[in-house]
Amino acid sequence: MKEKRSFFERLAGSISLDEDKERDLPVKQKEEYTPVKKNSRDEAWADESSQEEGELSVDVYQTDKEIVIEAMIAGVKPEDLHLSITRDMVTIKGKRDSNSQIPSDDYFYKELYWGPFSRTILLPHEIEIEEAEAVEKHGLLIIRLPKLDKERQAKLRVKSI
Repeated sequence: MKEKRSFFERLAGSISLDEDKERDLPVKQKEEYTPVKKNSRDEAWADESSQEEGELSVDVYQTDKEIVIEAMIAGVKPEDLHLSITRDMVTIKGKRDSNSQIPSDDYFYKELYWGPFSRTILLPHEIEIEEAEAVEKHGLLIIRLPKLDKERQAKLRVKSI
């Protein structure tokens, strides 16, 4: 006697393994595998992405007039740090180089991240790109992004030509 399927199985369309055996579903024929020919662009991309990229930890908060992003970037040279800002998104990319040549066997703990990192942050409010500023103090990156004031009005005078 066949058991009734649970509500979740009916909702999700899943079946139990026992039910699958009972149904005697036809087995699909094996599809022939055709390897995809790689071009040099695909191989170049694979080489670039071979080094795993870390995700930068951030704090993001707002005040009445600005959005502030803070991130620990200790050990990153300013020339190895790249910021990209749009009205609704900030991307921080960088690279932290290890300055020690200690063999792996000599480590007791190895928890610090060395290598490339990035983080893209979608902003909850549009910002004024031209007035944004970024400073680094004692390894802490602080990005201040003034909010776009959509209610700000300006009066224009019409000139006669």
